[in-house]
Amino acid sequence: MGLWNFMKTAGRKLSGAEEGPTPAALKKEVSDLGLDTKGAEIKVDGDKVVVSGGTMNQEEREKVILAVGNVEGVSAVEAETSDEPLFHTVEKGDTLWAISEKALGNGARYTEIFEANRPMLSHPDKIYPGQTLRIPQNK
Repeated sequence: MGLWNFMKTAGRKLSGAEEGPTPAALKKEVSDLGLDTKGAEIKVDGDKVVVSGGTMNQEEREKVILAVGNVEGVSAVEAETSDEPLFHTVEKGDTLWAISEKALGNGARYTEIFEANRPMLSHPDKIYPGQTLRIPQNK
C-alpha cells in the first residue's frame, strides 16, 4: 500500500461534511465525477482515506486517489497501486504549462497533464494551490 499526502485545508468542500468527509460522501464525489471504483472500498480513518480492493487499472486508481484526496478535510490517501504514481502539488503561481515543463520537459505537453486529470479538471486554467495533479508517465 502506498500513502500520499494532501493539503487538508485545500480542495473541494463536500456538502454536509463539516466534521470531515464520510465514505458515502466520498463515494458520491467519485461517482459524480463519472469515475467507477469497480468494487473498491473507500474507508475513512480520521482525516486519512483508504481505497482498497476493486478491479481498477492503474490510471483509474490514480484518478480515484486524486478525487478523494483533493477534498477538504482529507490529509492522506492510502491505496494499493501496481506502479508508483507521479503526483504534483500545485503551488501559488503554477500553470499547467510550467508544471509540464518541470515534469515532462516540455511546456507544450500541458494538455497531457490536463487530460490525465479529467474529469477532476474542467479547464486547463482552473487549478489552485494545494491541489494535487496526476502526471502521466506512459508517453
